[in-house]
Amino acid sequence: MILSVDESQALAPELVMVAGIILAIIVPNLGDARVRLPLTSMRVPILWGGRRFELTSDPRAPGVLSAIALAIACLLSGLAIESADGMSISGVIQVTGFSRFMTMVFTAALAITAIASIYRIPSTRLLPEDLIDPDDSVESSLMDNRRQVDLYILLLMVALGMSLMALSSDLFFLIVCLELASMASYVLVGFHKETEVGGEAGAKYFIVGSIASATGIYGMSLLYIWSGSLDFDTLAESWSSMGELEPLAGIGVGLMLVAFGFKVSAAPFHLAAPDAYSGTNAPIAGMLATASKAMGFVAMMRVLIGFAGPNDGVIAWGFALAILAVITMTWGNLAALSSENPKRMLAYSSVAHAGYMLAALAALGSGLADSDTQDMLQMAIVFHLAVLVLFKLGAFLVLTLIEIDGGGNKISDLHGLARRDPIIATSMFVFMLSLAGIPPLSGFLSKFLMINGLVTTTSGTGALDADGVIPWLQSVDPFFLLAIAIVLNSALSLFYYLRIGLVMFFEKPGSESPLSPALGLRVLVVVSMIFTVLFGMGPASQWLLALIETAIASF
Repeated sequence: MILSVDESQALAPELVMVAGIILAIIVPNLGDARVRLPLTSMRVPILWGGRRFELTSDPRAPGVLSAIALAIACLLSGLAIESADGMSISGVIQVTGFSRFMTMVFTAALAITAIASIYRIPSTRLLPEDLIDPDDSVESSLMDNRRQVDLYILLLMVALGMSLMALSSDLFFLIVCLELASMASYVLVGFHKETEVGGEAGAKYFIVGSIASATGIYGMSLLYIWSGSLDFDTLAESWSSMGELEPLAGIGVGLMLVAFGFKVSAAPFHLAAPDAYSGTNAPIAGMLATASKAMGFVAMMRVLIGFAGPNDGVIAWGFALAILAVITMTWGNLAALSSENPKRMLAYSSVAHAGYMLAALAALGSGLADSDTQDMLQMAIVFHLAVLVLFKLGAFLVLTLIEIDGGGNKISDLHGLARRDPIIATSMFVFMLSLAGIPPLSGFLSKFLMINGLVTTTSGTGALDADGVIPWLQSVDPFFLLAIAIVLNSALSLFYYLRIGLVMFFEKPGSESPLSPALGLRVLVVVSMIFTVLFGMGPASQWLLALIETAIASF
């Protein structure tokens, strides 16, 4: 397929990612190789192979190329949010402000992951007890250097799959792009295959993810049998014309919810997530907690809001999603309380945050929200997905600094961090407070928006009077209880978030040596901390909300 000039401009971020993949393959192979012309003694340079040039032989080159490509794609996506006009390409792609905003979120998270990986992967030093074969004499740094191209091509493939998924206007194309990103993610989780925990994490994540994907594809096939098309507009027409819920449509959407439940780590489909987070390195775990989660929620919104929304005769999934939301946020917070591995704790925290966003999504399926309230709830979900890149990925960047020195897998590795590195410890504490939803940070604003949307959706139901609280709870709409669930679970989460601050500032450090001087990584941590504060109040938060409002208007 040959793209026109307008189509090429509309797909500029994706074309940049494709160019990044091609360069990541070509550049590390550039060298002084020559071939002899037949029947002559003349040798001509072909620049492919031979002794590599000094610049192209640097193991950091693929990481730098991928980070630049992702940063450019992020910038182009951000610039296109307000100018995207809904151009349709080949009947399966539609470029809108919403899709461009989500592409910006995806590529920002993956650009940060790529930069962090430049410091994390070459710095790995495996202990003998971490190796499957203790007698293995392979130098780990050499092994990691040889795998640089693989790592960054996979990161670019994840970004490309996520971006195309956000652009999709056809359910089949959405699933294909979703799996493109997912398959690359499975390999990234098991990237440290020389360790027992890495191989186990990758295998579990792949097996459970494959089953979830197969379930979703089967649901998609049922929707095709029911509607005769997988185009979102056609599916929306078929859904809205139903007088009552038809079995094939209901089962198809339900099976797809199982697949999306795994992508967003919703209970009980989350069981592989804690092992995946704790078994992989911190930058990849951060990518799973931010970009991968955002991908799952965008796919879920495309299906549940895009064509399977409630109508006069069909309110299919709102109440079921509400129950799933309460189970997810409660399960995640309770499991995080007893976690001694920081990455595992953040994994369960990610499960809890999925529950908060599922609560807002459930309210959209309640049939109670008017158009303004629907926009408010959608803005709350998208805002939360955007700011998660700051404080959730920022927390994993701090763990990356600790991992470089061989730690990061035990809470004790954070003991006394304030004495070893006050700036990094302060940043980590801000990230924890934002995850807990403490004002005036961006995590508080995102939860406030969700609670406000839930309360507005159910306003006018029930009235607290002299009869007491129990009669009031019986008279209020059940969806209002989701707001109470978010508040109670946020209070519960304070215990394990504040525990991180306690051990960093009041425990004696196990080591007096400073953290790695990785300048780029430190800059990312501090910048993430600053924007975590700025997007919680004032002009910066208003600007981001206005941008999201523009994006939601085109959804």
